[in-house]
Amino acid sequence: MTLQELCNAFVRSKRIDLDAGRLSPRTFVDYDRVCRILLDEFGPKRLVLDLRPTDFERLYARLSRQCGLSTIGREITVMRSVFRYGWESDLIERPVKFGPKFKGPTKQDRRKAKAKAEHANGQRLFTADEIRRMIGGADVQLGAMILLGINGGLGNTDVANLPMPALNLRTGWLDYARGKTGIERRIPLWPETVAALQAAIAKRRIPLDPTDAEIVFITKYGQRWVRFDLTEEKHRGKRNIRSMHFNALANTMTKLLLKLGLKRPRLGFYTLRHTFETIAGGSKDQVAVDAIMGHVDPSMAAESRHGIDDSRLRAVVDHVRAWLWPAQNPSEPTSAPE
Repeated sequence: MTLQELCNAFVRSKRIDLDAGRLSPRTFVDYDRVCRILLDEFGPKRLVLDLRPTDFERLYARLSRQCGLSTIGREITVMRSVFRYGWESDLIERPVKFGPKFKGPTKQDRRKAKAKAEHANGQRLFTADEIRRMIGGADVQLGAMILLGINGGLGNTDVANLPMPALNLRTGWLDYARGKTGIERRIPLWPETVAALQAAIAKRRIPLDPTDAEIVFITKYGQRWVRFDLTEEKHRGKRNIRSMHFNALANTMTKLLLKLGLKRPRLGFYTLRHTFETIAGGSKDQVAVDAIMGHVDPSMAAESRHGIDDSRLRAVVDHVRAWLWPAQNPSEPTSAPE
């Protein structure tokens, strides 16, 4: 079997999972992209069982030059899964040997890399003043998305896929499962967030795709702010699947940070999620913080826990709100983005 044949089989298998709803479009795109890296490095006609540890060591060196440690770990995990799929599916006669080098970084490696990056560029966090400036400098849609990011730790894909039925602006609650884990989240919304969402929805554009009819945020071009386009091509009886990732939210956020003079390496919209997690930890209720974030809790206590009281969830977001607007009366909203 050639590497091209193996990658095609692997991507087709993942497409089945995508169509069945067991795999997110973003993860599918990552699988397809990693297969392209393998084909570019080794060549599509390379026989799978001809690959040797020295080949993977060269690939590791390439990844090390192009990616950070966290990315290297993710890429290698997916790459190894491609070859494991071939072995477990009886497409190849024996497992591929990767050698001692081709594996993800250790926890110690990650700690050292994080410390080095923070020393060079500062922490991967926004200050309260920076977030206030961002909210003030953003337009109505981006301002509402920024507030969702710091109010409840929503990431790029979270806000891009946010459906109308998940919002109850009358009561000020968001019930929205995290796409990555499927874990249900119940998030109390600040008055500022509710007002910003109402303003954004009032100016919402009509989406081009009818399936986006209930999506809250639509770009000026009538599309989702983060989307994954999948295409299929047939060539000589074979089906080739291609994918493209578009992240208008990341690009727009970068432009805002540059305009405000706040852009630093490793800072973007997702940094709001990091900031929420860090500040919310000061509420001293990590269980409630994890529930809002949609984190997986592997503990035995989680198996026996049936829900978290709304008052604990509200206490967490109120703690973050008091950090963001320290002089604000908790019962009074600040002004929302115009």
